[in-house]
Amino acid sequence: MIGRRAALLGGVALTAGCTNNGRLAGLPATPAFVTVDGTHFRRGGKPYRYAGANIWYGAWLGAETAYGNRARLGRELDGLKALGVRNLRILGSAELSPLKNSITPGFRDKTATYNEDLLKGLDWMLAEMAKRDMTGVIYLTNFWEWSGGMMTYLSWVNGGKFINMNDPAHPWPAFADWNAAFYADGQAQAMYRDYIRAVVSRTNTVTGVAYAADPTIMAWQLANEPRPAGGPAVAIPNLPAFYRWIDETARYIKMLDPNHLVSTGSEGLKGSIEREDVVLAAHRSPSIDYLTTHIWPNNWTWMDAGDLAGTYDAGATKVANYIDAHIRLATTLGKPLVIEEFGYPRDGKTAYDPTITTVYKDRFYRQIYAAIEANAKSGGPLAGSNFWAWNGEARTPHADHRFQRGDLAYMGDPPHEPQGWYGVFDSDASTQDVIRAHAAAMAAL
Repeated sequence: MIGRRAALLGGVALTAGCTNNGRLAGLPATPAFVTVDGTHFRRGGKPYRYAGANIWYGAWLGAETAYGNRARLGRELDGLKALGVRNLRILGSAELSPLKNSITPGFRDKTATYNEDLLKGLDWMLAEMAKRDMTGVIYLTNFWEWSGGMMTYLSWVNGGKFINMNDPAHPWPAFADWNAAFYADGQAQAMYRDYIRAVVSRTNTVTGVAYAADPTIMAWQLANEPRPAGGPAVAIPNLPAFYRWIDETARYIKMLDPNHLVSTGSEGLKGSIEREDVVLAAHRSPSIDYLTTHIWPNNWTWMDAGDLAGTYDAGATKVANYIDAHIRLATTLGKPLVIEEFGYPRDGKTAYDPTITTVYKDRFYRQIYAAIEANAKSGGPLAGSNFWAWNGEARTPHADHRFQRGDLAYMGDPPHEPQGWYGVFDSDASTQDVIRAHAAAMAAL
């Protein structure tokens, strides 16, 4: 276990000369790091575009413990590399939580020590990625409950009070609105920054390379899907604190590590009370290097999983408009854009089993990929994507497809969701064909 570092409660003292690509002025460029050049990524002097995946559970598999499985992790990474996947988005924190459906074990609890076994699992994950010339984006907390996240931090400093997501006594948007207090809570922020310092300043126990000097890491991410509030509204009292949290946390990370990019982890408009001015304000900080967006047609009721034939096309139109809006926002900001989450169900309302077809899911993937390829070819800001998510060889042992605490068959569908809902299994040949073709197209650009 490692001790918690001293907190920095207020604004941080920053080294002068930070540039928009996360490097200190005057220092020589390191070709292996991913950098930003206007609305594009570069690596080794060349444009860097990628087909990527989400694999939140990588550190759990990498842990040398009863819950780890390094042999499986190697097979999963080999499978992803064979598809042409070059970038992985990884969970780098999980707060041990009283919240329903949160993952265990966690990287940390409320004490001043962190789970060294799981941190070594992250070390192992990064070392294995380096062998395969993959880059990673590591997010450092979560807006949602499935990994503890912001609600858990708040419970640690408010006497143990919390609400569960989808609690009938606290319907939406109560959970999200409660969570927004995190951005202005000094005690919660101190604990969060302590953890950031421990991870960002860490030295990999497998490779001996400091995280800050490791080009395997493409970017640090403030959180998974941070939101200033739950739904569309004109007046959101937490907006100033939300903007300040983004800018100050990003600057703090860059003070610790000037070599890597920083991003918010935002869904884009859906995570910004559906206001373009909020997206722009949240991403204007010079310490935020690129824009992210997530696309969830089923979760956002843009289509009906029980009637895919009748609702797919209407949903696809909304998807196209959503992508176009974020291309426009990224162009306005002058920063690259990554569609770092997108997911679609299998063919049927309660279709979770890998034997069920993926006709409409494959169509959705092709739509996302075609938009990225077209924009990249035209010189636009769309530089990459990460599908949600890689299930690989995992299979649920439960007939109801629900995750139970203690399950070790980690898959891309987090523990609060039906296992098999959105993830891509190693047997999903047609979906993998779509991914492989896109990866080849991106590599050829």
